[in-house]
Amino acid sequence: MISERRQTVKQSNVGLDKIDFQIITQLQQNSRLSFHRLANRTGVSIGTVFNRVKALESKGVLKGYTITLDSVKVGYELTAITLMQVEGGHLVETENEIAKTPHVVAVYELMGDYDAAIITKSRDIQELNIFIKTVLAHPYVRRTYTTIALNVIKEDPQISLLACQQK
Repeated sequence: MISERRQTVKQSNVGLDKIDFQIITQLQQNSRLSFHRLANRTGVSIGTVFNRVKALESKGVLKGYTITLDSVKVGYELTAITLMQVEGGHLVETENEIAKTPHVVAVYELMGDYDAAIITKSRDIQELNIFIKTVLAHPYVRRTYTTIALNVIKEDPQISLLACQQK
């Protein structure tokens, strides 16, 4: 599995150019933009935008279109980070199983004392407690360490490609 992940990292440069970055930036700001508006904002034809978006989708650069919820306003007031140690050889299967839990918003494989970090959104401490106990009941989980975020300063899964390129 590690070699598969290394291949994914090596293949991450899919030959994007300035126009691709402009299209991606516009879609990050508003994924509901029409091809016509994208064309106007990027200065290229509608056909070019259409073909570029379809190519970005087929390369896996654009994985989908979604909305961003304010988790607190929809009742998920607790953000928790759970670090997890897993018995060797069962990490990927354990991560994939835990990732299916509805209020898990991210799972990261780590280097160091812990094997994975799980970010969750919960309605209350009881719901978080049930989640932690469920994780601990998993046959390959050796240990967890959970902390609750007091304030969320920044939470955005997107990176600003144009800002990163300018540095």
